[in-house]
Amino acid sequence: MTGPAGDISPADSTSLAGKEGKEGKERKTNKADKTDRVGRVDSALAEPLLVVDGLDVTFTTGGAAVHAVRDVSFTLDAGRCLALVGESGSGKSVTARTLVGLTGENAVLGARRLRFAGEDLAAFTEARWRAVRGRRIGLVLQDALVSLDPLRTVGAEIAEALRTHRVVPRAEIDARVLKLLDDVGVPEPARRARQYPHQLSGGLRQRALIASAIAAGPALVLADEPTTALDVTVQAQVLDLLRQHKIDGAALLLISHDLAVVGGLADDIAVMYAGRIVEHGPAEQILGDPRHPYTRALLDAVPVTHTKGTRLAPAASRGPLPGPAGCPYADRCPRADDRCRERLPARAVPAGAHHRHDALCWHPFEALSVEGLAAEVPPARALSVEVPPFGAPSPGPATDATATVEAWANTSGTEGAAATSGTAGAAGVVPTAALGPAVASPRPAAPGDATGVGIPPRARVGAAATGEALLEVEGVSRRFRSPDGTWRDAVRDVSLRLHAGETLGVVGESGSGKTTVARIVLGQLEPDSGTVHFAGQPWSGLRERARRARRRRIQAIYQDPLGSFDPRYRVERIIGEAVAIGGVPRDADPAIGGVPTRDADPARASAPRGAARRARVVELLDQVGLPADVLRRRPLELSGGQRQRVAIARALAPGPDLIVCDEPVSALDVSIQAQILDLLAGLQHDLGVALLFISHDLGVIHHASDRIIVMKDGQVLETGDVATVFARPAHAYTRQLLAAVPRPVGGRAAPPGPADAGPTPGAAPAAGSLSVVS
Repeated sequence: MTGPAGDISPADSTSLAGKEGKEGKERKTNKADKTDRVGRVDSALAEPLLVVDGLDVTFTTGGAAVHAVRDVSFTLDAGRCLALVGESGSGKSVTARTLVGLTGENAVLGARRLRFAGEDLAAFTEARWRAVRGRRIGLVLQDALVSLDPLRTVGAEIAEALRTHRVVPRAEIDARVLKLLDDVGVPEPARRARQYPHQLSGGLRQRALIASAIAAGPALVLADEPTTALDVTVQAQVLDLLRQHKIDGAALLLISHDLAVVGGLADDIAVMYAGRIVEHGPAEQILGDPRHPYTRALLDAVPVTHTKGTRLAPAASRGPLPGPAGCPYADRCPRADDRCRERLPARAVPAGAHHRHDALCWHPFEALSVEGLAAEVPPARALSVEVPPFGAPSPGPATDATATVEAWANTSGTEGAAATSGTAGAAGVVPTAALGPAVASPRPAAPGDATGVGIPPRARVGAAATGEALLEVEGVSRRFRSPDGTWRDAVRDVSLRLHAGETLGVVGESGSGKTTVARIVLGQLEPDSGTVHFAGQPWSGLRERARRARRRRIQAIYQDPLGSFDPRYRVERIIGEAVAIGGVPRDADPAIGGVPTRDADPARASAPRGAARRARVVELLDQVGLPADVLRRRPLELSGGQRQRVAIARALAPGPDLIVCDEPVSALDVSIQAQILDLLAGLQHDLGVALLFISHDLGVIHHASDRIIVMKDGQVLETGDVATVFARPAHAYTRQLLAAVPRPVGGRAAPPGPADAGPTPGAAPAAGSLSVVS
């Protein structure tokens, strides 16, 4: 059972008895460490596997105290999954790190009870923690590049856990390493085991990290954003692996900002805000009928069909700040009153009442009946989901894809009404709703647009498409030499076109060639064959000196801004250098903001000094929604969302025509992701910049893109209008991608999916699908 910490009923104790790990009898060499060969804890315990009661964590830095976790309580049994969700800084990761003794030296811990397998974690010495970490409690962190040792091969990293905890005989370690890599979906495990972390893609690194964490078969797995860097197909494999680990008897504490992932795996969900659990209950109830206003705000930020062309994040509005004992969400909550700002309510659910829905709120939303839920909340918000099992057959050309992925058009409200009319296509009639509301809905309002009305994106793209393409990539290919001396095709005969003011989404699994295409477009790699033209002039095949004057017109936003910033620089210098490259002289008139001109000499670029450049930096910060007081901060002093905003400001500084966005929101929680997507859409509307948007998140791609290309093994398999490709995918691989997305099984929202089985064999592609490679 999972629920608020408290007494365990006799029924709960009975349900725990008799469970054993699949590897056999418990070891008897250490009575205090009752685990079997794969780290399973003796199930005949008088209390849940994990008990957290009243956990408080405070950090002291420079004399200031930060209360990161406040009175957090929950329990977790073997064979169950509890998900912690919430935005950055809510205390999720601190809670998880506390459970493996990695909170930090400057942390002050307090708890009424903190127990694992009957032992008091608060009493553990460092030597005891070393024996427990990996063997009995496994930890999967979000940033695999930082977590993996850059000086060791991936195989050596995984083998360390097997060797340290003596899980298998030494002679079997190599074979077990390859089996673990294969289990987490790493292709060519023998070759990948010999590679170093920097030689793997982000998705492959994350899979290797997961393999290392579960190598010793721990009884409790703490997974902190385990699928953040993974494409949907590999995500489904990893989720199935974690699910199987849970079925085998392990407990899983899952931290994720992907609510679809949470709904497909978690038994219970705890929503955290400002260090507190503000709502807790069964996953189906939390996602289908949330009570706390913050939980509803999280769900509303998820990119789903009816949000395309509209704002994801609510308009910024702050009320009076709460007092020290008040609700921390009160200044953002539309329901808050003076009582909310003065004190928190008592918990409505008594200790020991497992599986009860509890919201820490004076004004919770009332529990809704099915009819009430349909009337108050659009069904497209639901996130009660189900993930296809790893290895399940994907829908082929003649398979009814609706058996595996719900139709996007299957909604009510305006979309449901629109479904009564249709658009004739070569493969049949496509319901208007299946094409997405963005056909008629505006983009988010540009910054400063008081009307709140943007421009219809299709009209804008249509006008741009009639002119010359801003970017033309024709038949580019690129090969790389592998460590064993063989050659691998990273990109094969890729072609694409991008017009001014348009967003082209690029989607595909890890290793499909997405990032290689981005580097070729940026001029960081030269193609072995094919050409790239930018603004009507050759871009590939030139010496860097010939490209330098135009380079500022193509900028990039990366997945990990922290890795692309110099950690020694302050924000003013990080953005200021880009402003200088844009041609803003030190002695420009600050009254005009030092706006760069197209024919400015980039040779004048130097470190940011002078009032003009500072004024331009402040202007850019304001454009991306950051206050001027961040100028003196360094990257490590900013949150993830703030760092990504700085990255966007730096990309905008030279006045680009094209920005390459390589997974710009994949590492962000859902609320910050919504803000960044709104920001990019508003800036594009205001500035007319084109975006090449790379993402593994199909919901994000659908929301942000006008057209998409689907890549696999270095090739473009399908390209076309985003609404048509999602509603009627023509290629079998596109249908497989959509089928792997967590899908609804009822409730409040629908992730992306095809509207029907797609074209029958021999039928022409659906209307709007520009190209399909068989």
